[in-house]
Order: sequence, then structure tokens, then C-alpha cells
Amino acid sequence: MTRSFASDNNAPVAPEIMAAIAAANEGDAVGYGHDAWTERAIAKFREHFGEDTAVYFTFNGTGANVTALSCLVKPWEAVLAPATAHLQTDECGAFERFTGSKVIPVATRDGKLRIADVEPYLHGGHDEHFPQPRVVTISQSTEYGDVYHPDELRALCDFAHERGLYVHVDGARISNAAAALGTTPRAITKDLGVDVLTFGGTKNGLMLGEAVCFFNPELARVPMPFARKQGMQLASKMRFIAAQFEALLTGARWLKYASHANAMAQRLLAGVKELPGITITRPVRANAIFAKMERGAIERAQRRFFFYIFDESLPEVRWMTHWATTEREIDAFVEAIWEASSAS
Repeated sequence: MTRSFASDNNAPVAPEIMAAIAAANEGDAVGYGHDAWTERAIAKFREHFGEDTAVYFTFNGTGANVTALSCLVKPWEAVLAPATAHLQTDECGAFERFTGSKVIPVATRDGKLRIADVEPYLHGGHDEHFPQPRVVTISQSTEYGDVYHPDELRALCDFAHERGLYVHVDGARISNAAAALGTTPRAITKDLGVDVLTFGGTKNGLMLGEAVCFFNPELARVPMPFARKQGMQLASKMRFIAAQFEALLTGARWLKYASHANAMAQRLLAGVKELPGITITRPVRANAIFAKMERGAIERAQRRFFFYIFDESLPEVRWMTHWATTEREIDAFVEAIWEASSAS
């Protein structure tokens, strides 16, 4: 099958990750995380984020976000999120159903949450008629493919903590963001004051699995084991999730996979940005490109390659690359876009 440019969720499993799964498939191992693979994977996370990091593996991103955030809020409290955040748009109200708490969507100009966006939500409604803000959540990289620079996120964390709020990062593409910024996942989360990170694996070479990292382990010590079980995210054969993360965090594979995905996005950008009928609509920082095209051109290009229309009203499309995207596939896609646009 020809590679799609719809999502990094469509990527195959990286061979080193598949080998790690196969290697873990030998003999018996105690279930529910009481195994050597889980122990080693947690140790790997602590090498990257510090010995005081509490790590919990889940099946998927929605489960990671919901169970992590459930540990930070009471039912009358709320999470402030960009209106474009997956927590608000793509997770089907899972957080509200699971916790009884509310996501308050905050309008932003580009999908990045800033102090000026958050501040108005902290001034009114302090009595029992209103949900009380307790957590600020952001995505790194964002749903629009941008990244928070360290000074931006540090300022947001300082602002939140001064007002008694926690900061959570949806890091489904944290590796892509770190690669784009030329730094480490720790440097753009824990070191800036982030309280909880959901560290993505599925979009960066894994078959399945995400990791919730609490940088203040006291936030997780009691609630997270129970939240994960109630949230149906406790894997009985956890060694197969853990083995993938051990492999991902060994030899900087997380960086290798993410850097390749980002580089392929830059190659695609270079190939399409001057084509007739193509307007790049957002900065290309990680592995996503957004562009406006004539509707007929979109339909013609989609006959050859699968990708999504992100905003029907413009229309705006989204093209995504991943760890396995090849230069040959990029060049073939550029040719398809050129032919589709030229026929308009």
C-alpha cells in the first residue's frame, strides 16, 4: 500500500520496536507491570527525566490524558485547554464522562495557549455556580504543528503555579517537538515546571502505548494506580508495552524517528510551497503541514494519496509525515500535488 500523508498514526511499527516485542514474547512474566521489562522501561524514563519521576503505561493517548488529568481535579474543578486541543475536540468527551469535571475550551489565535488567553478565566465565577479552574493543559507539538519554545512554556508554568494551577502537557508528539527545538523532552517539560506529561509512543514508531510521567510523584502515588485501572488502561501483559518504550528510549531512537519525520516534512514543504494553487497556512515546525488548495485539486490528489481535509470552510488540508516516510514517497506526493493543482 502506498504511504498515506494523513496521520502518523498510519505508520507501520519501527523494526527495532517490533523486535523488542518479539524478544519479550519468551516464557512467562508476572502480569500488570510486575515484570522485568516494565522495571527496565521505567528506569529508562528516569534516566531521561530524573529519579523522582513516576511512570505509568497506558494503551493509548486518550487513556493517558484522561487518567492523568483525573488525578489532578475534583468533579467541581476544570481544565483550561486550547479550543483546538485533542482533549476538547478529538476525545469524544472522555474526560468529562470519566471525571465529571469540565474542559473549558480557550480560543487561541494559533492553537498555542498564552498567559493572556488564560488570565480572563481566573477572575470570575469563584462560587458554587461555576467550575473552578485547576489545570492548564497544552499540546507539544500542537494540533497545528507548532511548538512551544522553552521561554513561552516556562512563563505559562510560572503563571499557573503562582495561581495554584497544575500544568499538563499532552505529549503525543513530544519527541517531534524536542527534535524540532534541538533539545530533550525533559528540557521542554520537567525543567520548565510542567507537572505531568503524557509521553507519546504510538505516533513515533510504537505499535501501541503511551506513558504518563508525573514529575511530582506525590500527585500520582495514591490516585493514579486506581485511575488507570478504573479507566481500563492497566495492561495485564504490560511487558509488551514496556518493552517498546525500553527500545524507544535506548540509543536515542525516539530522536532518530522524530527527526526523520520532521526532516521529511521539510522536504515536502520545499517541494510544494512554490506550486501554483498551494498556500501554506501555518508554520511548519515538526511533522505536519497545513495548506489551502482548490477543492477540485484536493479531490484529484486524494485519488492517489490518502490525506485529510482539516478545515472544510477554506478548504485547508493537513499532510503528515512519520518515521517511515521516504524521500521517494515525498517526491511522488509532490508530483501528485503538482499535477492535481495544475489541472485546476
